[in-house]
Amino acid sequence: MPVYFIYYASINIVGAVFFGIMLHHDFTSIDKQEKQIKYDHALLAFLLYFISDAIWSGVDSGVFPVSTASVMITTFANFVLMTVITYRWLLYVMAEEQIPGRNRLILKHALIFPLFVSGIVLLIIYIMSPGLLISPEYKSTRLYDAFIATIPNIYIFAVLVYTIRKAVSEKNPLEKKKHLYIGGFPIMTLAGGFLQMTLMPELPIFCFSSILLMLIFYIKSMDSRISTDPLTNLNNRGQLLRYISQEGNLFTEGRNSFIVMIDINDFKKINDTYGHSEGDSALVILSSAITSVIRKHSMPIFLARYGGDEFILIVRPANDSDMDALIADLRESIIRKCEAENKPYRISIGIGIDRLVKSEDDAFAKSLKRADDKMYENKQNMKKVSI
Repeated sequence: MPVYFIYYASINIVGAVFFGIMLHHDFTSIDKQEKQIKYDHALLAFLLYFISDAIWSGVDSGVFPVSTASVMITTFANFVLMTVITYRWLLYVMAEEQIPGRNRLILKHALIFPLFVSGIVLLIIYIMSPGLLISPEYKSTRLYDAFIATIPNIYIFAVLVYTIRKAVSEKNPLEKKKHLYIGGFPIMTLAGGFLQMTLMPELPIFCFSSILLMLIFYIKSMDSRISTDPLTNLNNRGQLLRYISQEGNLFTEGRNSFIVMIDINDFKKINDTYGHSEGDSALVILSSAITSVIRKHSMPIFLARYGGDEFILIVRPANDSDMDALIADLRESIIRKCEAENKPYRISIGIGIDRLVKSEDDAFAKSLKRADDKMYENKQNMKKVSI
């Protein structure tokens, strides 16, 4: 049995086992967020590709029967699964980026159209003239290789264009980095595939790069589950504690740092009148409004759901006057979000702001207490005005 086949197939099987373990963990998990489901679909496509690629190496090395049909079937399976991988990654990116209308049936049909048409075209060419795709030596032709490389790039190009556009328009540096990271992932995996195809066809570079990058994404996903509030997708209280444990996150040379406490006025009334599902909806609207404002400002801002209907921001503006603009944008954004959702209630918020004093002992806890007191005072004043 050729050493090439043993080595090549073993690496792919190991990759399939790794991804199988990850999928088993996710399928038995109670976390069924949309983006996690879409990620698992991409993971499953990778797993099936590794198995298909291992079988292909058996045909290519002569371990399995070699014929025009066997070469065509294995290469065609690799092509379809490679395209499915990039298609599924596009769907994951759409879920991660919360693209509106992403689950509409007409959009799903439009996105799968290149995959469907390309498969039909390949089958027609094979039936009419198999020599265009498979050489007399039972190797894929340059035409076939070009076809395999081109179609998946349609989905990769769509992901790259969208994420670059989002990164260019994004002012928040952390969000900008996230867009570029998601968009660059398929480029890195395909770079491994290109190296394998052109320089070292007997070395499963694509498998290596895919395992490495998907594991990185998986670890980040697990970290996100630990540190993210499942309802609002914001940082949770545990992540807040981890953030403030590093002094460099709280104080920056030449900038003041502020604690901002926010909660919903009469939140209990929304729950009692319209039900807890509408209370959850109000929290999502508020978190979305705050997030959209943060993305407009380039100053460092950490946002977390503190608990219940309370949210906390740690802000380090270039100028203290920037805080007034931030708060004004927050209130305006909440009004716009409520109008857009056409809710039967109006969300208003209480806000408390306090400046962190670095020289204080237990500076964060004391500043948080003052911000909380100011928020309560702000809520009381708003009630007096409304009476």
